[in-house]
Amino acid sequence: MRTPLGRTAVGALAVVLLGGLGLTSCGSSARNSAGDAGLIPAGTSASGLTGSTTPSASASQSPVPSPSAAPSRTPSRSAKPSTTRTPSGGHSSTTKAATPATSSNLASRLHTIPASTRQLIVVYSNGYGTSVATIETFEKVSGVWRPKSGAMSARIGTKGFSDNHVENDPTTPTGVYSIGSTMYGVNSNPGVRYSYHQLVANDYWNENPSSSTYNSFVHGTNPGGGSEALWQTVPQYNYFAVINYNIPAVSATPARGSGIFLHQMGSGGTAGCVSLGQSDLTRVLDWLDPAASPRIVMAPSQNLSRY
Repeated sequence: MRTPLGRTAVGALAVVLLGGLGLTSCGSSARNSAGDAGLIPAGTSASGLTGSTTPSASASQSPVPSPSAAPSRTPSRSAKPSTTRTPSGGHSSTTKAATPATSSNLASRLHTIPASTRQLIVVYSNGYGTSVATIETFEKVSGVWRPKSGAMSARIGTKGFSDNHVENDPTTPTGVYSIGSTMYGVNSNPGVRYSYHQLVANDYWNENPSSSTYNSFVHGTNPGGGSEALWQTVPQYNYFAVINYNIPAVSATPARGSGIFLHQMGSGGTAGCVSLGQSDLTRVLDWLDPAASPRIVMAPSQNLSRY
């Protein structure tokens, strides 16, 4: 979704430079703006699932995990269970913290997820204006949604979420989407269950709205427009999954946008994709199973109740 640069050679050089800056090439050059709201994030809350449309009044510099976030596996050294002695000096009893109800998590409160879906990725932030986000994953076991991972730090478009994403707009589209049938990467297959294609020279993502293969993977001649030279974009495209936004592409003016991926994190916000640190990303990609009809939900926390 970059602005066309005229010639393939210049386009390829631009992609390499963007990779060096730690920013993905899945959007316009506006991602270089010093006004990236994600650099000064407000606090994140998942309270939107209760129907609230007002962000939390208390601000922080990182998203606050939802109540479904898994607790730390490393307890504090000073933390000890409380004990209560009986009046007669008998045996003491240990009081354990209450465990939240299994059904009390983000996934269980969503209402537009297909019945056949058994794996879910939820991406949320504190409002529309920040590129700082949080990801949680869930799996359905015996008909009940259970957390698969704790909250993971993520980045989205430099201008945050948008309900009306278009080509060359560095925002991440809101909504519920499936995962593309093939995963890709500059590196070899990390062990995913999906079909995997290791990128080679002349592998592009077609981001030219005037092309008949707009918003799809192509190998060969550069399709033009803002098409991405996938094999040259590192580390972001070391591994990535395709988020099926505008796939198959719908004819529209302006074009509705292309190349929305779940990929490795750079040093800041993206041009519209969702990014994770490499270890979190490979863990999620390896976990995803096409037989489970995975879905990814993307929205500000206060609007998750839409889905």
